[in-house]
Amino acid sequence: MAPVGKLYCVPVMTQTKTIKSVCAVAGLELEIPEYKHFSDNRTPEFLAKFPHGMIPAFEGADGFNLTEGVPIARYLAGRAPNSGLLGSSPEDAALIDQWVHFFESEVAAHTDIISGMLKNFFPYSKGIHTFLAERQLRSLLTLETHLSTRTFLVGDRITLADIIAASVLQRVVSVTADAAVRAKLINTVRFLETIVHQPKLEAIYGPTEYVEKALQYVPPKKEKAPAPPVAPKEKKEKEKPKKAADDDEEDDGNLVPEEPKEKNPLELLPKSTFNLEDWKRAYSNKDTRGADGSLEWFYANFDKEGFSVWRVDFKYNEELTQVFMSSNQIGGFFNRLEASRKYLFGSVGVLGEANASIISGVLILRGQDSKAAVDCAPDFESYDYTKLDGSDNEPDKAFFEGALAWDLEVNGKKWADGKNFK
Repeated sequence: MAPVGKLYCVPVMTQTKTIKSVCAVAGLELEIPEYKHFSDNRTPEFLAKFPHGMIPAFEGADGFNLTEGVPIARYLAGRAPNSGLLGSSPEDAALIDQWVHFFESEVAAHTDIISGMLKNFFPYSKGIHTFLAERQLRSLLTLETHLSTRTFLVGDRITLADIIAASVLQRVVSVTADAAVRAKLINTVRFLETIVHQPKLEAIYGPTEYVEKALQYVPPKKEKAPAPPVAPKEKKEKEKPKKAADDDEEDDGNLVPEEPKEKNPLELLPKSTFNLEDWKRAYSNKDTRGADGSLEWFYANFDKEGFSVWRVDFKYNEELTQVFMSSNQIGGFFNRLEASRKYLFGSVGVLGEANASIISGVLILRGQDSKAAVDCAPDFESYDYTKLDGSDNEPDKAFFEGALAWDLEVNGKKWADGKNFK
């Protein structure tokens, strides 16, 4: 059989494994010429066929050229309609596309960004790393549930969706899905092992490297700049005392003043009589309700000019599934608010039950602008913030007290779990 075309690629790429696996299942022969990245893809000949200079790049035997891993894989799968790789009905085809898109946007993209930060390809952000890892775990748990009653993603035989999923997952378990995460993904790991050990695919996928602990960021070592040569001092009649000389050397070491750090705008607010740390201690050590409860302490000491109270509501409650996952999401949000710990207190919970819940609660924060205290969290815009007036507005007061006492109820949904930021 003549080759269907040439594939310019790097063997370790997930897209390369996907395309080669499609050809193996479909019974297509693919020519893979010798290729040197950052060299061959910058030649005029290569750019004439593939103007963006990206790989994988497919040069068809009939002159049809194509880039990007998924389109190439889908095109080649279509060259062998009897392979079943694209399903056997319009419904199957739609489901395959659904899972392909899911793995590209909800799983692979997160791994790519995390890996890029860990390798210093672009600036590292702990908040973004945590956020992406949590979003990816949410997606993997969705997959885990789907696979609990299935061998393959769509139908009863291997499809393009399975091949792409295995290529992505093989990388995920080597970067982010460590042993603790995989303990929650029994069906997903079983699925991965099933695909990569198919007789026709085993040599393409190679061994799967399971990371014991998710890869973490290690800051690059800073090279010390060589000290500038010191001009010899003129000889004086009397030598300076040694201590004075040492002091001079210390002064000379910092001739360029450091750029002053920009103050947090909340630091510029007038001093408040309300001590947030005292409130956190009162909340931790007292019953919330009662004659000598933390709520009584709050009302007796609160400064509504220096601080404000806000209701916080998650915008995308329709995406919430298990209560413990939603609770973990609150914990992740609070972790990303770490830079505002001295300006902020929070009590936020999951109300309702699995697949029918909301995230809601309250924040007590410095100043009168919620954004100034919460925009340090990359995902702060995933929540709505509504200012509460607990002095004259009874519904606001009831909501505030319910969130602090963890007995809040909203539209018939009762408090199921919660977390505090203190």
